Amino acid sequence: MHPPGSNTADPYSTQPPARLAVTDLSATYVEDGTVLQALVAISFDVADGEFVALIGPSGSGKSTLLDIISGLFPQSDGEVRLGGVSFATGDRLGRSAYMRQRDLLLPWRTALENAALALEVHGVPKRSARRIAAGRFPEFGLGGFENAYPTQLSGGMRQRVAFLRSVLADRPLLLLDEPFGALDALNRVALQTWLLDLWERQRQAVLLVTHDVDEAIFLADRVIVLSARPGSIVHTETVHLPRPRVRSMVTSDAFLDHRTNLLDALGLLREQTLVAVGDDRP
Repeated sequence: MHPPGSNTADPYSTQPPARLAVTDLSATYVEDGTVLQALVAISFDVADGEFVALIGPSGSGKSTLLDIISGLFPQSDGEVRLGGVSFATGDRLGRSAYMRQRDLLLPWRTALENAALALEVHGVPKRSARRIAAGRFPEFGLGGFENAYPTQLSGGMRQRVAFLRSVLADRPLLLLDEPFGALDALNRVALQTWLLDLWERQRQAVLLVTHDVDEAIFLADRVIVLSARPGSIVHTETVHLPRPRVRSMVTSDAFLDHRTNLLDALGLLREQTLVAVGDDRP
């Protein structure tokens, strides 16, 4: 393992280092006094401008992995490199933008004040931060709601404010942990399309955690599948769908092939088949 803060990129390579490179990452946590293994020997990377999705059963360590990458959770072993540089856990804080499933908007701040918070915590004066944030409200479908409080916004609009706050952090890597998980089906589909449009314009490196196989295929360039706990990578699916993507692609043969591959990797396809034929074998 390289010393924290060292540049690990190959000096003879003509390729830029991956925006995110995870190598042999393992993690443990303590529950009721017992040490449990969360992740085992995780290795993958995300290039600049690449959209990667991470799926797996509940408890497979997906959110823990994002916490480790962001610097919120100390890994037991392995290495995380950002832009070719290996950072210790604490030194990774603030080097990526991290959006969790809950929007985590501050109820006493308006939508504009919540969005501007990302700039304020990085030292931008309050007035300048709010002016910059206000300039992007129309782009995020929030024009006219600058002075609304979170309780006055729909779930979809709250998520847009949270996305704007994450984007304004202006970090080259965006970590998304089930950003649409709390939304109804119609809002979820609408925001998936909106996120793709936003990503096409900005081409930020994205690592998305989701339980939705179709969402992963529709959004991502690659889908990484984790096993049940302790999580390890059991499959990586490269998505062969052209960009820009449109909703009609979800009925294409290529999309359905990807879905079959991912369900098979998750072990769901066999379970569904056994239920359909009434087979109760283990």
